[in-house]
Amino acid sequence: MNQLPTLGFIGLGAMGQPMATCLINAGYPVLGNDLNPQRMKMFAGLHGDRSVSSLNAMGPKIDILIMILPNSQVSTAVLLGPDGVAQFMKPGSLVIDMTSGVPSVTQSLNSALNKIGVDLIDAPVSGAVARAENGTLTIMAGGTDHLIDRACPILEAMGSVTRTGILGSGHAMKSLNNLVSCAGFLIGIEALIIGSKFGLNPEAMVDVLNASTGMNNSTKKKFKQYVLSDTFDTGFPLKMMLKDIQIALSLAHELKVPVPFSQLCLDLWAGTEKLLGPDVDHTAMAKGIEQLTGWTIPRTAKA
Repeated sequence: MNQLPTLGFIGLGAMGQPMATCLINAGYPVLGNDLNPQRMKMFAGLHGDRSVSSLNAMGPKIDILIMILPNSQVSTAVLLGPDGVAQFMKPGSLVIDMTSGVPSVTQSLNSALNKIGVDLIDAPVSGAVARAENGTLTIMAGGTDHLIDRACPILEAMGSVTRTGILGSGHAMKSLNNLVSCAGFLIGIEALIIGSKFGLNPEAMVDVLNASTGMNNSTKKKFKQYVLSDTFDTGFPLKMMLKDIQIALSLAHELKVPVPFSQLCLDLWAGTEKLLGPDVDHTAMAKGIEQLTGWTIPRTAKA
């Protein structure tokens, strides 16, 4: 029986910790690291002596490194900074970057890593915390087939894998998916504002949308649950959603694709971040549109 590879997992936040737990539950030896001491303490409390306080201590011990970090800038620093982990990794090691990153940066990272004998694939995720916890994330994997073949058993412990193409294509697809999601959220909120001002019941509107052609992820999983309930607590902050839209627009600009509707979507989300702050839940975008229109969608009556 082949021995399972030793995994390093950097980024033990709201998504990373349950993803690492899925890997541990699947039998993989996992060493965890995070700059936040509280996250390290929580990880140790859940899984015992599996945390590593320094990247130079982690590097030589692992075969595959998984990262889920705030952005490509942080990924670059973790891998290639003065104390970056890549310099300590064994030749032939593999990095799986599950960060929502910038495709062109991912490709540049790969060139630098290949010079020291380390390979890279990108494999960002969609599905939020609940699906991270039960191992049903959607994983978008970009890179050469033989490297994704190597990574697939690991990725499948966290969710279902779709191969998206060349290196960086996973990161491109993640940003484009969230661009579409953000646009669907906006148009749905505007419809609820128009309808409720006319006199339609917002809950009935959501029911009709979900039984008709207006259905999207937000009508099914966000409007009643987080907007009409007035909770706004999905756990995914507005700044992270905005980052993904910015990545998608940067890709469009690099490819010289005019995207007027996408640009308007970006402008509205960026404006709401300035209005409400970067750390509010992304579903609080509804409040930004309400302030813009001067109308508040009636919330669900509390029992």
